[in-house]
Amino acid sequence: MDPQTVDTIDRIPHGGTPNPRLLDFSANTNPVSPPGTVSVYESAFSMSRRYPVDDYCEFRAAAAEYVGVEGRQIIPAAGGLAGLRLVFSLLVSSGDSVAIPAPSFGEYAKEIRLQGGKPVFVPYDEILDVDPEKYTLIVVCNPNNPTGTGYSAPKLHRLAEHCQDTETTLVVDEAFLDFTTEPSMAGVQNVVVARSLTKIFGLPGLRAGFLVASGGLCEQLNIARPAWALSAPAAAVGAHCLGDIAFVNETRQRIDEERERMADRLANRFGVYESVAPFLLCKTDESVDELIAEARNEGIAIRDARTFRGLDSHVRVAVKRPHENDQLLAALGV
Repeated sequence: MDPQTVDTIDRIPHGGTPNPRLLDFSANTNPVSPPGTVSVYESAFSMSRRYPVDDYCEFRAAAAEYVGVEGRQIIPAAGGLAGLRLVFSLLVSSGDSVAIPAPSFGEYAKEIRLQGGKPVFVPYDEILDVDPEKYTLIVVCNPNNPTGTGYSAPKLHRLAEHCQDTETTLVVDEAFLDFTTEPSMAGVQNVVVARSLTKIFGLPGLRAGFLVASGGLCEQLNIARPAWALSAPAAAVGAHCLGDIAFVNETRQRIDEERERMADRLANRFGVYESVAPFLLCKTDESVDELIAEARNEGIAIRDARTFRGLDSHVRVAVKRPHENDQLLAALGV
Protein backbone atom coordinates (compact mmCIF):
# COMPACT_ATOMS: atom_id res chain seq x y z
CA MET A 1 0.00 0.00 0.00
CA ASP A 2 1.20 3.50 -0.84
CA PRO A 3 0.95 5.56 2.40
CA GLN A 4 1.20 8.84 0.48
CA THR A 5 -2.16 8.22 -1.17
CA VAL A 6 -4.18 7.54 1.98
CA ASP A 7 -4.71 11.19 2.87
CA THR A 8 -5.97 11.93 -0.65
CA ILE A 9 -8.74 9.31 -0.66
CA ASP A 10 -12.19 9.42 0.94
CA ARG A 11 -14.48 6.65 2.13
CA ILE A 12 -16.85 5.34 -0.54
CA PRO A 13 -20.63 5.72 0.04
CA HIS A 14 -22.70 2.56 -0.22
CA GLY A 15 -26.30 1.48 0.13
CA GLY A 16 -27.83 0.19 3.33
CA THR A 17 -29.54 2.01 6.19
CA PRO A 18 -29.06 1.54 9.94
CA ASN A 19 -32.69 2.54 10.56
CA PRO A 20 -34.62 -0.68 11.30
CA ARG A 21 -37.92 1.10 10.71
CA LEU A 22 -37.13 1.58 7.02
CA LEU A 23 -37.66 -1.13 4.42
CA ASP A 24 -34.25 -1.11 2.77
CA PHE A 25 -34.18 -1.09 -1.03
CA SER A 26 -30.83 0.72 -1.11
CA ALA A 27 -28.71 -2.43 -0.62
CA ASN A 28 -28.89 -5.33 -3.08
CA THR A 29 -28.93 -8.27 -0.71
CA ASN A 30 -31.31 -11.20 -0.60
CA PRO A 31 -33.89 -10.62 2.18
CA VAL A 32 -33.77 -14.34 3.04
CA SER A 33 -30.99 -16.86 3.70
CA PRO A 34 -30.85 -20.64 3.22
CA PRO A 35 -32.74 -22.79 5.75
CA GLY A 36 -30.61 -23.91 8.66
CA THR A 37 -28.19 -20.99 8.50
CA VAL A 38 -28.88 -19.83 12.05
CA SER A 39 -28.39 -23.28 13.59
CA VAL A 40 -25.13 -23.77 11.66
CA TYR A 41 -23.87 -20.42 12.94
CA GLU A 42 -24.85 -21.22 16.54
CA SER A 43 -23.20 -24.64 16.35
CA ALA A 44 -20.01 -23.10 14.97
CA PHE A 45 -19.86 -20.35 17.57
CA SER A 46 -18.21 -22.63 20.11
CA MET A 47 -15.33 -23.06 17.67
CA SER A 48 -14.59 -19.35 17.99
CA ARG A 49 -12.73 -20.08 21.23
CA ARG A 50 -9.82 -21.42 19.17
CA TYR A 51 -8.16 -20.39 15.92
CA PRO A 52 -9.78 -21.67 12.74
CA VAL A 53 -7.91 -24.39 10.87
CA ASP A 54 -6.27 -22.25 8.22
CA ASP A 55 -6.68 -24.68 5.31
CA TYR A 56 -10.50 -24.23 5.33
CA CYS A 57 -10.95 -27.59 3.61
CA GLU A 58 -14.74 -27.81 3.99
CA PHE A 59 -15.32 -24.23 2.84
CA ARG A 60 -12.95 -24.60 -0.09
CA ALA A 61 -14.56 -27.86 -1.19
CA ALA A 62 -18.03 -26.30 -1.11
CA ALA A 63 -16.87 -23.18 -2.98
CA ALA A 64 -15.01 -25.27 -5.57
CA GLU A 65 -18.05 -27.42 -6.31
CA TYR A 66 -20.24 -24.30 -6.47
CA VAL A 67 -18.18 -22.65 -9.24
CA GLY A 68 -16.83 -25.83 -10.87
CA VAL A 69 -13.12 -25.79 -10.05
CA GLU A 70 -10.71 -27.69 -7.79
CA GLY A 71 -10.48 -26.86 -4.09
CA ARG A 72 -6.85 -25.76 -4.33
CA GLN A 73 -7.96 -22.95 -6.68
CA ILE A 74 -10.07 -21.36 -3.93
CA ILE A 75 -8.57 -18.57 -1.80
CA PRO A 76 -10.82 -17.78 1.21
CA ALA A 77 -11.48 -14.12 1.96
CA ALA A 78 -13.54 -12.11 4.42
CA GLY A 79 -15.91 -11.02 1.66
CA GLY A 80 -15.41 -10.18 -1.99
CA LEU A 81 -13.89 -6.77 -1.27
CA ALA A 82 -11.24 -8.26 1.00
CA GLY A 83 -10.38 -10.62 -1.82
CA LEU A 84 -10.10 -7.74 -4.29
CA ARG A 85 -7.77 -5.84 -1.96
CA LEU A 86 -5.58 -8.94 -1.80
CA VAL A 87 -5.43 -9.10 -5.61
CA PHE A 88 -4.64 -5.41 -6.01
CA SER A 89 -2.03 -5.42 -3.24
CA LEU A 90 -0.24 -8.30 -4.94
CA LEU A 91 -0.47 -7.18 -8.56
CA VAL A 92 -0.68 -3.36 -8.62
CA SER A 93 2.46 -1.29 -8.15
CA SER A 94 2.95 2.48 -8.06
CA GLY A 95 2.16 4.00 -11.44
CA ASP A 96 0.40 0.95 -12.89
CA SER A 97 -2.68 1.61 -15.01
CA VAL A 98 -5.79 -0.45 -14.30
CA ALA A 99 -8.88 -0.35 -16.51
CA ILE A 100 -12.14 -0.26 -14.56
CA PRO A 101 -15.75 0.18 -15.74
CA ALA A 102 -17.74 3.35 -15.15
CA PRO A 103 -20.18 3.70 -13.64
CA SER A 104 -19.44 0.75 -11.39
CA PHE A 105 -18.54 -0.29 -7.85
CA GLY A 106 -16.68 2.65 -6.32
CA GLU A 107 -14.28 0.56 -4.27
CA TYR A 108 -12.33 -0.51 -7.37
CA ALA A 109 -10.84 2.94 -7.90
CA LYS A 110 -10.19 3.47 -4.20
CA GLU A 111 -8.38 0.16 -3.74
CA ILE A 112 -6.24 0.70 -6.84
CA ARG A 113 -5.27 4.19 -5.68
CA LEU A 114 -4.34 2.83 -2.26
CA GLN A 115 -1.73 0.68 -4.01
CA GLY A 116 -0.37 3.70 -5.88
CA GLY A 117 -2.01 2.59 -9.11
CA LYS A 118 -3.91 4.71 -11.62
CA PRO A 119 -7.53 3.72 -12.30
CA VAL A 120 -8.50 4.38 -15.91
CA PHE A 121 -12.26 4.73 -16.24
CA VAL A 122 -13.78 2.99 -19.27
CA PRO A 123 -17.52 3.14 -20.12
CA TYR A 124 -19.05 -0.04 -18.75
CA ASP A 125 -20.38 -1.04 -22.16
CA GLU A 126 -16.89 -0.73 -23.68
CA ILE A 127 -14.83 -2.45 -20.99
CA LEU A 128 -14.60 -5.74 -22.93
CA ASP A 129 -13.10 -3.91 -25.91
CA VAL A 130 -10.09 -2.33 -24.20
CA ASP A 131 -6.54 -3.06 -25.34
CA PRO A 132 -4.97 -5.21 -22.58
CA GLU A 133 -1.48 -4.13 -23.60
CA LYS A 134 -2.13 -0.72 -22.04
CA TYR A 135 -2.96 -2.06 -18.58
CA THR A 136 -1.55 -4.12 -15.74
CA LEU A 137 -5.04 -5.28 -14.82
CA ILE A 138 -8.52 -5.05 -16.29
CA VAL A 139 -11.50 -5.20 -13.92
CA VAL A 140 -14.96 -6.32 -15.05
CA CYS A 141 -18.02 -6.34 -12.80
CA ASN A 142 -20.40 -9.03 -14.09
CA PRO A 143 -23.25 -8.16 -13.83
CA ASN A 144 -22.25 -4.53 -13.54
CA ASN A 145 -23.31 -2.52 -10.52
CA PRO A 146 -25.30 -0.21 -10.70
CA THR A 147 -26.53 -0.73 -14.28
CA GLY A 148 -27.32 -4.46 -13.99
CA THR A 149 -25.65 -5.15 -17.34
CA GLY A 150 -24.58 -8.75 -17.94
CA TYR A 151 -21.60 -9.69 -20.12
CA SER A 152 -21.66 -12.79 -22.28
CA ALA A 153 -19.24 -15.63 -21.59
CA PRO A 154 -17.87 -15.75 -25.17
CA LYS A 155 -16.91 -12.06 -25.07
CA LEU A 156 -15.32 -12.44 -21.64
CA HIS A 157 -13.32 -15.42 -22.86
CA ARG A 158 -12.10 -13.45 -25.87
CA LEU A 159 -10.91 -10.67 -23.57
CA ALA A 160 -9.23 -13.27 -21.33
CA GLU A 161 -7.37 -14.66 -24.36
CA HIS A 162 -6.14 -11.19 -25.30
CA CYS A 163 -5.04 -10.66 -21.70
CA GLN A 164 -3.01 -13.87 -21.79
CA ASP A 165 -1.17 -12.63 -24.89
CA THR A 166 -0.11 -9.44 -23.07
CA GLU A 167 0.32 -11.01 -19.60
CA THR A 168 -2.40 -8.73 -18.27
CA THR A 169 -4.51 -10.10 -15.42
CA LEU A 170 -8.28 -10.02 -15.87
CA VAL A 171 -10.19 -9.59 -12.60
CA VAL A 172 -13.90 -10.47 -12.77
CA ASP A 173 -16.07 -9.46 -9.84
CA GLU A 174 -18.96 -11.95 -9.87
CA ALA A 175 -20.74 -10.67 -6.75
CA PHE A 176 -24.11 -10.76 -8.54
CA LEU A 177 -23.50 -13.57 -11.04
CA ASP A 178 -25.33 -16.04 -8.76
CA PHE A 179 -28.60 -14.36 -9.76
CA THR A 180 -28.06 -15.40 -13.41
CA THR A 181 -27.48 -18.70 -15.19
CA GLU A 182 -24.34 -17.41 -16.92
CA PRO A 183 -21.21 -19.51 -16.32
CA SER A 184 -18.44 -18.27 -14.06
CA MET A 185 -15.02 -17.31 -15.37
CA ALA A 186 -13.55 -19.30 -12.48
CA GLY A 187 -10.63 -21.48 -13.54
CA VAL A 188 -9.78 -19.59 -16.72
CA GLN A 189 -6.03 -19.01 -17.10
CA ASN A 190 -4.82 -15.55 -16.07
CA VAL A 191 -8.24 -14.67 -14.64
CA VAL A 192 -9.00 -13.96 -10.98
CA VAL A 193 -12.65 -14.27 -9.97
CA ALA A 194 -14.02 -12.64 -6.82
CA ARG A 195 -17.15 -14.10 -5.23
CA SER A 196 -19.18 -13.11 -2.20
CA LEU A 197 -21.77 -14.71 0.06
CA THR A 198 -23.20 -11.25 0.73
CA LYS A 199 -25.72 -10.90 -2.07
CA ILE A 200 -27.30 -14.25 -3.00
CA PHE A 201 -27.32 -15.61 0.55
CA GLY A 202 -28.33 -12.35 2.26
CA LEU A 203 -25.39 -12.30 4.69
CA PRO A 204 -23.56 -8.95 4.32
CA GLY A 205 -22.56 -8.89 7.98
CA LEU A 206 -20.99 -12.35 7.92
CA ARG A 207 -18.08 -11.17 5.73
CA ALA A 208 -17.37 -14.32 3.77
CA GLY A 209 -16.25 -14.82 0.18
CA PHE A 210 -13.45 -16.21 -1.92
CA LEU A 211 -11.18 -15.73 -4.91
CA VAL A 212 -10.61 -18.25 -7.68
CA ALA A 213 -7.31 -18.36 -9.56
CA SER A 214 -5.04 -20.86 -11.30
CA GLY A 215 -1.38 -21.79 -11.49
CA GLY A 216 1.33 -19.63 -10.02
CA LEU A 217 -1.04 -16.72 -9.44
CA CYS A 218 -3.21 -18.91 -7.23
CA GLU A 219 -0.16 -19.96 -5.23
CA GLN A 220 0.93 -16.34 -4.77
CA LEU A 221 -2.52 -15.25 -3.62
CA ASN A 222 -2.75 -18.12 -1.16
CA ILE A 223 0.65 -17.26 0.32
CA ALA A 224 -0.21 -13.55 0.53
CA ARG A 225 -3.68 -13.95 2.05
CA PRO A 226 -4.01 -13.15 5.76
CA ALA A 227 -3.92 -16.10 8.13
CA TRP A 228 -7.36 -17.06 9.49
CA ALA A 229 -9.05 -15.04 6.74
CA LEU A 230 -12.46 -16.42 7.72
CA SER A 231 -13.89 -16.79 11.21
CA ALA A 232 -14.97 -20.29 12.16
CA PRO A 233 -18.70 -19.38 12.00
CA ALA A 234 -18.25 -17.65 8.63
CA ALA A 235 -16.51 -20.70 7.17
CA ALA A 236 -19.16 -23.08 8.50
CA VAL A 237 -22.10 -20.96 7.35
CA GLY A 238 -20.40 -20.38 4.01
CA ALA A 239 -19.95 -24.09 3.36
CA HIS A 240 -23.59 -24.70 4.34
CA CYS A 241 -24.98 -21.98 2.06
CA LEU A 242 -22.82 -22.88 -0.94
CA GLY A 243 -24.24 -26.38 -0.83
CA ASP A 244 -27.88 -25.26 -1.05
CA ILE A 245 -28.35 -25.08 -4.82
CA ALA A 246 -32.14 -25.39 -4.49
CA PHE A 247 -32.15 -22.11 -2.55
CA VAL A 248 -30.09 -20.41 -5.28
CA ASN A 249 -32.42 -21.65 -8.03
CA GLU A 250 -35.54 -20.56 -6.14
CA THR A 251 -34.01 -17.13 -5.57
CA ARG A 252 -33.13 -16.74 -9.24
CA GLN A 253 -36.67 -17.56 -10.32
CA ARG A 254 -38.19 -15.12 -7.83
CA ILE A 255 -35.81 -12.31 -8.81
CA ASP A 256 -36.38 -12.88 -12.54
CA GLU A 257 -40.15 -12.69 -12.15
CA GLU A 258 -40.16 -9.74 -9.78
CA ARG A 259 -37.54 -7.73 -11.68
CA GLU A 260 -39.62 -7.89 -14.88
CA ARG A 261 -42.78 -6.91 -13.01
CA MET A 262 -41.06 -4.03 -11.22
CA ALA A 263 -39.38 -2.75 -14.39
CA ASP A 264 -42.74 -2.58 -16.17
CA ARG A 265 -44.28 -0.59 -13.32
CA LEU A 266 -41.31 1.69 -12.71
CA ALA A 267 -41.19 2.54 -16.43
CA ASN A 268 -44.39 4.53 -15.88
CA ARG A 269 -42.31 7.12 -14.01
CA PHE A 270 -38.63 6.51 -14.79
CA GLY A 271 -36.23 5.46 -17.46
CA VAL A 272 -35.32 1.93 -16.37
CA TYR A 273 -32.06 0.25 -17.39
CA GLU A 274 -32.23 -3.33 -18.64
CA SER A 275 -30.87 -5.56 -15.87
CA VAL A 276 -30.03 -9.19 -15.14
CA ALA A 277 -29.16 -8.38 -11.52
CA PRO A 278 -31.26 -8.13 -8.34
CA PHE A 279 -31.61 -4.36 -8.75
CA LEU A 280 -32.84 -1.74 -11.21
CA LEU A 281 -31.18 1.56 -12.09
CA CYS A 282 -33.70 4.32 -12.78
CA LYS A 283 -33.14 7.68 -14.46
CA THR A 284 -35.42 10.49 -13.34
CA ASP A 285 -36.26 14.00 -14.50
CA GLU A 286 -37.31 14.85 -10.96
CA SER A 287 -35.20 16.02 -8.04
CA VAL A 288 -33.30 13.01 -6.71
CA ASP A 289 -33.28 14.49 -3.21
CA GLU A 290 -37.04 14.95 -3.24
CA LEU A 291 -37.55 11.45 -4.65
CA ILE A 292 -35.45 9.88 -1.90
CA ALA A 293 -37.32 11.91 0.71
CA GLU A 294 -40.67 10.90 -0.80
CA ALA A 295 -39.78 7.22 -0.46
CA ARG A 296 -38.40 7.71 3.05
CA ASN A 297 -41.62 9.35 4.15
CA GLU A 298 -43.35 6.11 3.12
CA GLY A 299 -40.90 4.00 5.13
CA ILE A 300 -38.67 3.04 2.17
CA ALA A 301 -34.92 3.59 1.66
CA ILE A 302 -33.70 3.77 -1.95
CA ARG A 303 -30.17 4.30 -3.22
CA ASP A 304 -28.93 7.69 -4.33
CA ALA A 305 -27.08 6.59 -7.48
CA ARG A 306 -25.46 9.98 -7.96
CA THR A 307 -22.62 8.57 -5.87
CA PHE A 308 -21.64 6.47 -8.91
CA ARG A 309 -19.28 8.10 -11.39
CA GLY A 310 -21.09 9.81 -14.25
CA LEU A 311 -24.63 9.51 -12.87
CA ASP A 312 -26.37 12.76 -11.93
CA SER A 313 -30.10 11.97 -12.04
CA HIS A 314 -30.43 8.34 -11.01
CA VAL A 315 -31.66 6.14 -8.17
CA ARG A 316 -31.25 2.41 -7.73
CA VAL A 317 -33.72 0.01 -6.14
CA ALA A 318 -33.24 -3.59 -5.09
CA VAL A 319 -35.55 -6.42 -6.11
CA LYS A 320 -36.92 -8.12 -3.01
CA ARG A 321 -39.90 -10.35 -2.18
CA PRO A 322 -43.28 -9.65 -3.87
CA HIS A 323 -44.98 -8.08 -0.85
CA GLU A 324 -41.96 -5.85 -0.20
CA ASN A 325 -41.75 -4.84 -3.84
CA ASP A 326 -45.42 -3.91 -3.72
CA GLN A 327 -44.66 -1.52 -0.86
CA LEU A 328 -41.92 0.14 -2.90
CA LEU A 329 -44.10 0.49 -5.99
CA ALA A 330 -46.92 1.97 -3.91
CA ALA A 331 -44.52 4.39 -2.20
CA LEU A 332 -43.34 5.61 -5.60
CA GLY A 333 -46.86 5.83 -6.96
CA VAL A 334 -46.37 3.47 -9.91
